[in-house]
Amino acid sequence: MTGPRALIAELTHRCPLRCAYCSNPLRLERNELGTASWTRVFGEAAALGAVHAHLTGGEPLARADLAALVRGAREAQLYVNLITSGIGLSERRMEELVAAGLDHIQLSFQDVDEGAADEIAGARVHARKLAAAEIVRRYPVAFTVNIVVHRRNLDRLDRMIRLAEELGASRLEAAHVQYYGWALENRPALMPTRAQVERSLALLAREQERRKGRMRIDYVVPDYYARYPKACAGGWGRSIMVIDPAGRALPCHAAGVIPGLEFDNVEQRPLEWIWEKSPAFRRFRGEDWMREPCRSCDRRAIDFGGCRCQAFLLTGCAENADPVCSLSPAHSLVQAIVEATNSGEPALGWVYRSQP
Repeated sequence: MTGPRALIAELTHRCPLRCAYCSNPLRLERNELGTASWTRVFGEAAALGAVHAHLTGGEPLARADLAALVRGAREAQLYVNLITSGIGLSERRMEELVAAGLDHIQLSFQDVDEGAADEIAGARVHARKLAAAEIVRRYPVAFTVNIVVHRRNLDRLDRMIRLAEELGASRLEAAHVQYYGWALENRPALMPTRAQVERSLALLAREQERRKGRMRIDYVVPDYYARYPKACAGGWGRSIMVIDPAGRALPCHAAGVIPGLEFDNVEQRPLEWIWEKSPAFRRFRGEDWMREPCRSCDRRAIDFGGCRCQAFLLTGCAENADPVCSLSPAHSLVQAIVEATNSGEPALGWVYRSQP
């Protein structure tokens, strides 16, 4: 079988932000792999066929050895992408990261308005993010602005697009909240209305055409309004490998919510063994695990039954069809959530993530 195309390295769960939609686990990991272990992992990933290393967290800039980690990934001939809030990025650190071989930086924003952005982040950071963007644009790296969109900010999407262009980004990723981790806790406040989603889709189509050749715009639609589920992480154990801060290898960032799965640690097992032989990575590969209607569905090789974590979180069983699928016997669960969202005012206030 082919190896992973990308390694997602969760270097730390430490972060100065407390975003209400944080995708990190509810129980944050305090242990962290050292520099030498990460460098070895990058080499093993490249040997398996990986071409991308996505350095993320938490906030990867919290690692004092980040430049050394970038260098280790680059020496393994991986394309190195830093996914960051920008907090902790100085001119000196940017120079170090570029000198170490950084190829791409993805900078997150919570909103275009400072007050709203700081509220969702749980910290006063918007102005510091703008300053970080000014630093990034002075260096020869690819630059993506990422904005997570939801009910509270989706009506300002047009202004967010303008902000990304003004900051000099070559790409904007406007990604709807995915309901795992803290986002699931805050779903009543984050879930957009159908009218908001439809307006945003029309806006994106216009803006993509208008900015063609200047700034690429990618849009991740909300699962709950889709007719069919997404092929989660390109299919379980098919294209990516996530390594958490302590070294556990997972098929996707949320896989730890599924009970009964044991995830091997890169300190005890080589990446090749984990990818090819570990029970957790093999658990939902192929079609043998599928129940109806997935087992006989014409889309089973397209979306692989949807997201296993979402199936568990909504139905209590990871083997079930993803309930966002219109063909799922449990689709009424999602319909009820959508109906509730479109029939009243959103919840006020947030449950913020804790700090490790």
